[in-house]
Amino acid sequence: MEFSLSSSEPLIRAQALGLELDGRQLLRDITLELQPAEIVTIIGPNGAGKTTLLRLLLGLTRPTSGSVQRRRGLRLGYMPQRLQIDATMPMTVDRFLQLGIEGVRVSDALARVGAEQLAGARLADLSGGEMQRVLLARAAARKPQLLVLDEPTQGVDVGGQSEVYQLIAQLRDELHCGVLLVSHDLHLVMAATDHVLCINQHICCFGHPEQVSRDPAYLELFGDKVAPYTHQHNHHHDLSGEVVDDCCHQSHHHEQKGKPNP
Repeated sequence: MEFSLSSSEPLIRAQALGLELDGRQLLRDITLELQPAEIVTIIGPNGAGKTTLLRLLLGLTRPTSGSVQRRRGLRLGYMPQRLQIDATMPMTVDRFLQLGIEGVRVSDALARVGAEQLAGARLADLSGGEMQRVLLARAAARKPQLLVLDEPTQGVDVGGQSEVYQLIAQLRDELHCGVLLVSHDLHLVMAATDHVLCINQHICCFGHPEQVSRDPAYLELFGDKVAPYTHQHNHHHDLSGEVVDDCCHQSHHHEQKGKPNP
């Protein structure tokens, strides 16, 4: 379902969302709103329904209960969890970025994610980290209002994971888009997101990263796997993505000086 909204309304609104398949309840009673210029991270144990929730929110799967409303004409950029490439396929990065995206400037798309040198490389020859950057470049090339990322650091070594999350925050600020992502990188996520939605077929807890990391439901699922998260800053973004000074505001968890630095 689509609806018209002003800049102060959410990009996606889910109400009491549920999915039952072959008598098994995969998700139940999920209510969520995603605001413009907001990063929301979905976490949960394996089998919790994270990717299923993404599919419901994007309209790829129809819920058996509840409803999803999306902004009319909402432009989406989607980054899948993984992309299987045949080792014999000769397709290059620049050709891949041009597929289905009219007028894309490959050099600009790759520069946005710091991967200009990959333009002529074969997809099959990319490392895990390089492939994720290319997929992120493709998702962002549509200039989306909502960027949806399923495990964006899949196959990326530990040293490169924080760089990927920094890129995501930079894209949010550059494109003024909302970001919805699924992740298992709990420690890194806590410093790179505005809100965390913890699910295990249902909503276990939701809130700012520091709040969620102390929630009993979160601790029951993951234990004390995330160091206490504290951060001070003196601004937040309004709903158009602009920076607004506010020494007391605590909803965004990065510093900005031109570009964000999670």
